[in-house]
Amino acid sequence: MMSTRKPFSTRAGEQSHVDTMVLDPVSPVAARLRRPTWRDPRLLVGLVMIAGSVALGAWAVTSAQASEPVYVARTTLPPGTPIAADQLAVVQVRLEDDQAARYLPATERAPEGLVALRTVGEGELVALSAVGDAATLETRPVPVTVADAPPAGVVEGALVDLWLSPEATGTGSTVPEQLATSLEVAEVNRPTGAFAAGGGTTVHVLVPITTLPDVLSATAGDGTVQLVLVPGSGRAPGR
Repeated sequence: MMSTRKPFSTRAGEQSHVDTMVLDPVSPVAARLRRPTWRDPRLLVGLVMIAGSVALGAWAVTSAQASEPVYVARTTLPPGTPIAADQLAVVQVRLEDDQAARYLPATERAPEGLVALRTVGEGELVALSAVGDAATLETRPVPVTVADAPPAGVVEGALVDLWLSPEATGTGSTVPEQLATSLEVAEVNRPTGAFAAGGGTTVHVLVPITTLPDVLSATAGDGTVQLVLVPGSGRAPGR
């Protein structure tokens, strides 16, 4: 800003001076950048968002990796099979809280004195309901030897009907009689090698205790016991 004096005339002819103010143009002041501090709310919000993202990612990874050790059957376990450590394997599976309580946990040694109460397939998770005390079994395995080779579908876990064809006599009836229906196959022993041509196949079927006397009487008699595969229950070996 500059100040000048300008003369002017008065009535008395005297000159006087008036100060005239000349303003210099004001230069704009550049705004200075300030370094953010811990009190800056924007910085605090950003830190909270980063911490939340890290925590969410860690939770997702932990949840994806959460699993439970559970026993599975190495081979098919027919009913009545004693549960041994060499028949089981340990796998890590993801189970909900209510599902984990349904299966045999592998957090400790496999229990002793238990048997399979039903057929447990190879690779199947061992459910607690599938094992128990032998005294609770409602079926018993009975070996049945058949002269003719049974269908390929007669394998462990398949269902068969049991029939008795009486021996032909001069007076007796030869009409086949049904002994039991939908019996589960526990084991199949097919002849191999040199015995495959003329040897019979032994099929172990699970017979209910109530039907056991009739089946044992028929297998010990002179008639021929035959197995008939229930349609849809069998499968080809190795599948």
